[in-house]
Amino acid sequence: MLPKGASREAVLPLLDDLGGLRPGTSDEVRQRSGVPAADVYGVGTFYSLLREPEAGVRVCQGLSCQLHGCEDLKADLDAAGVANTWASCLGRCDVAPASWDPDAEEPPVTTHLSPDDPDLPLNLSGRDAESYDALRRVRREGPEWLLGELETSGLSGRGGAGFPAHIKWRAIRNQEETERYVVLNADEGEPGTFKDREVMLRRPHLVIEGLAIAAEVLEARDVYLYTRGEFRRAVHAMERAVEEAKTRGDLDDELRWHFVEGHGAYICGEETALLESLEGKRGMPRMKPPFPVEKGFRGKPTLIQNVETIANMTAIVLRGGQWWKDLGATQPGTKLYCMSGHVNKPGVYEAPMGTSMAELLELAGGVDGTLKAFSPGGASSGYLPASKVDVTMDFKSLQEEGCMLGSAGVVVLNETVDMVEAALHQAIFFEYESCGQCSPCRIGTQIVRQTLERYLENRDPAALSHLDEVSWGMEQASICGLGQAASWPLTSAIKYFPGEFGRSA
Repeated sequence: MLPKGASREAVLPLLDDLGGLRPGTSDEVRQRSGVPAADVYGVGTFYSLLREPEAGVRVCQGLSCQLHGCEDLKADLDAAGVANTWASCLGRCDVAPASWDPDAEEPPVTTHLSPDDPDLPLNLSGRDAESYDALRRVRREGPEWLLGELETSGLSGRGGAGFPAHIKWRAIRNQEETERYVVLNADEGEPGTFKDREVMLRRPHLVIEGLAIAAEVLEARDVYLYTRGEFRRAVHAMERAVEEAKTRGDLDDELRWHFVEGHGAYICGEETALLESLEGKRGMPRMKPPFPVEKGFRGKPTLIQNVETIANMTAIVLRGGQWWKDLGATQPGTKLYCMSGHVNKPGVYEAPMGTSMAELLELAGGVDGTLKAFSPGGASSGYLPASKVDVTMDFKSLQEEGCMLGSAGVVVLNETVDMVEAALHQAIFFEYESCGQCSPCRIGTQIVRQTLERYLENRDPAALSHLDEVSWGMEQASICGLGQAASWPLTSAIKYFPGEFGRSA
């Protein structure tokens, strides 16, 4: 129990304003929030940007950055006497090896995109839609019309889960509780994924209009935009979009907009961990049920939607759910595919859902070298070999291959890559980013990393003897998707490249 009058939700904003955990910070936050200093310290140490405020330049050690020489980049900074530290992922896989200085102005990222095409719903190379005609149409036609179009479209979550959007929206509409919230999940932290960054930077009005439509349909009065702390340019673009729309009178004056920057915890991309963070706590996933549509932010019905998902609302409203659905090749709509690693034109490509991996490689300028393997959906999706290059990149097809589309963060590996080391890089990421709440994940990720390091010492297969049991335990008993999928890079690498792990085919 907190002291009477204490405000837990004030803890993270205050820590941010004070520059993170520095001497005396916990006590100052206690005085201003009423939350005990030990509690403040415990929350602050959970988030890397708060617990290491003076660490200097962050150097990304994600898989794409490993492939492009992040070790050399860090060594150069060390040699130059520049304070620096490793970061799990910086969301800049397309400009690997990436680094970020929290104390400097964020430099723009120049990435490759699909050509300007007005028939693409998001069309990142095109001009941002600023008319808000879709919001006005929803106001005319009403919530049931919109929910019908949403169901017809077949739009599913583009953040990784692939859950049908219309089911979420209807579930909230059916709640008796009238205090409701809309939350944008823009805490994009999956290694290999950087699409939401580009949507927010290039089409911020699509995001804001989509959120306003959600608030209109669900009768919510507050919209929270939870973004990566490293994506400040994207945040500023959306803040400007809100002000521009307000100035023109496009947004309801009673709708309140709240911008919340994350503080460096990958797990907060999980929807309930994000809610815990919004409430001023350590970002640890909640047990489900109840689901956020019933008891979400502050225990009230809450819609949590990914950036790419919500940005598609304008096209669905103006051009129809059936039109949007028919854009897909094997499943509804288009998809933003992030291409990085050993490709000649890393970037974000909008293509029909179900475009083959071979076609995506063509869009990205081909492989730099000879294709050996690829990670189809970010670190959590594991690896597929070059022989699977014709697989269609959709939720169903990849599930049948024993992996997943996830956030469509494709990382391409050429023939120079040691798959043991590739699995180790992902294992390091998951161990570092595990919230530590459940033992299968907390202990399992550590065992996987330690085991791979021991194996690399002398390539003795005996070092890997217990990995199958550990992986099974993590997948079956972890609370959230991080622990459940953390062993997939390893198990998939062993499956398709057994010789590199001292096993027979």
